[in-house]
Amino acid sequence: MHNYLDFEKPISDLEGKILELKKLAGEDESVNTSDEVERLETRVRDAMAEIYSKLTPWQKTQVARHPSRPHFLDYSAELFTEFTPLAGDRNYGNDEAIQAGLARFRGMPVAVLGQEKGSDTKSRIKHNFGSPRPEGYRKAIRVMEMADRFGLPLITLIDTAGAYPGVGAEERGQAEAIARSTEMCLNVRVPIVTVVIGEGGSGGAIAIATGNRVYMLEHAIYSVISPEGAASILWRDSTRAKEAASNMKITSEDLKALGVIDGIIPEPTGGAHRDPQSVIARTGTVIADALKELSGRNGDELRTDRRQKYLNIGRNL
Repeated sequence: MHNYLDFEKPISDLEGKILELKKLAGEDESVNTSDEVERLETRVRDAMAEIYSKLTPWQKTQVARHPSRPHFLDYSAELFTEFTPLAGDRNYGNDEAIQAGLARFRGMPVAVLGQEKGSDTKSRIKHNFGSPRPEGYRKAIRVMEMADRFGLPLITLIDTAGAYPGVGAEERGQAEAIARSTEMCLNVRVPIVTVVIGEGGSGGAIAIATGNRVYMLEHAIYSVISPEGAASILWRDSTRAKEAASNMKITSEDLKALGVIDGIIPEPTGGAHRDPQSVIARTGTVIADALKELSGRNGDELRTDRRQKYLNIGRNL
């Protein structure tokens, strides 16, 4: 059984009946339920297509946060070979929320960065639910400097609700670390290709997402603040997050129209968690095409292109 979201109740009811019929057939071989199962599976596909064809921004937020959605480690396992994780910022310590290292992507040596949320209670605590501390961003800076020095294309996979706002993180210079990381993204002379695979939350995301090409999965979100945070600031009521999400333009369609991102990667009907293999493969193809497009540009062109991309956002609205 899947972890169903609130708006997926019609799907969960149908799939629950399918499981009951399959269990019945398994317990009694004389009972043939194949026709009824096939009919219900057709209804599931139709219901899923209808629901996912008209998701609201808040529903997309729920899909982007789905606990079974593939995370950084799922993508890295499928897309990269010879992945060598690098740890520590050479200053304070290692932050597990930021994953960084060197790898090969379809035979090409690359540097890789991303946030990892974790997939169960133990790993979520280990990775701080994907919310990096300052040492995570300083580790990212170290890897970006290395990529720049050795001419390695940089691939970043974004999935964070935002940087960690705890007292310790603030004491160690959270805002400064985010600013320095964003600055490094703008300054390196190698191609940067970014994909928002889940949540792209605020400075916690942009610190490693300032790329030459930025893509989003169909049901990912990308925003300056979470809907709950926006509702708390605007109305002093976090329960109005649904209303905030509708007004913030956080979906991939909105951001493509606004020129914030360069493209949208389709997800399987029902979200990336329904068929992780296919969405990871599509993501790999998009990254490969972007790197091929950028490969003919020299360092100055890449840096100028990246800076101009962000200066242009909002100018033609």
